[in-house]
Amino acid sequence: MYGELVPVGGGDNIPLLEKRLLIGRRESCDIVLRFSNISAHHCQLFVENGYWYVKDLESRNGTRVHGRRVERKRLDPGCEIAIAKHKYTVEYTPTDLGASGPPPPDEEMLNQILGRSLLERAGLSRRERTTEDEKDRYDATNDEAGQIKDPEKPL
Repeated sequence: MYGELVPVGGGDNIPLLEKRLLIGRRESCDIVLRFSNISAHHCQLFVENGYWYVKDLESRNGTRVHGRRVERKRLDPGCEIAIAKHKYTVEYTPTDLGASGPPPPDEEMLNQILGRSLLERAGLSRRERTTEDEKDRYDATNDEAGQIKDPEKPL
């Protein structure tokens, strides 16, 4: 056994018997959660460098770690994971899974920081141009008259 999911609020613990587990509503999943708000293939748990990670499989109701929706995140021992609205605490020992030294960097935080430009994160990103914008611009290669609107001309 590589760890277990302990339901918050009570219930039977779910043993983590493999290093790669598919969680979902379908019978073909490694861990079957028979709830209507769980997607057929909701998320995947896997061990990497001695730590459990979760990857959301584009589920409708999402996967959360400590209340924040995630796409891929490292699960440290004792952290809370919510699969849709069903909460569990992840219990395991990283050294038993082959971890040595400090935990690896959390990719989700790096992607969140480096995945967008500083201007986008500040809300100052350049807007997309539309065909209307193109019509309003002066074309230096076009010799036709009337490209520049006369402000003195009546409407």
